[in-house]
Amino acid sequence: MAQGSGSASRATAALGLALLLCLLLAHSVDAATYTVGDSGGWTFNMASWTRGKRFRAGDVLVFRYSPSVHNVVAVSAAGYNGCSAPRGSRTYASGNDRITLARGSNYFICSIAGHCQAGMKIAVVAA
Repeated sequence: MAQGSGSASRATAALGLALLLCLLLAHSVDAATYTVGDSGGWTFNMASWTRGKRFRAGDVLVFRYSPSVHNVVAVSAAGYNGCSAPRGSRTYASGNDRITLARGSNYFICSIAGHCQAGMKIAVVAA
């Protein structure tokens, strides 16, 4: 009997581990990847790009652009509204940046002079 109950405990533990792995994989499969600006990439007049899309925490935004001309800066609402990147803001400059959305409001601008003012900024709300 002792051997049988030990086998049952191991089987239960293995089943529990398998279920946990399935849940973790299912969570990562649920995340969507969006290319900002679609085929046009990260560019000017971006405000309407988010319309009609439903974003969730964990989704990934891919910013594609020429790094010699643009960048992406994660900013606060104030930075977004004022087109300013405060000291310490996270700046991306690879030209193919992948940014995972946090729950709530996520704001991004291009900090090159005049670009944000020309609409190179997006606000994304992730549920």
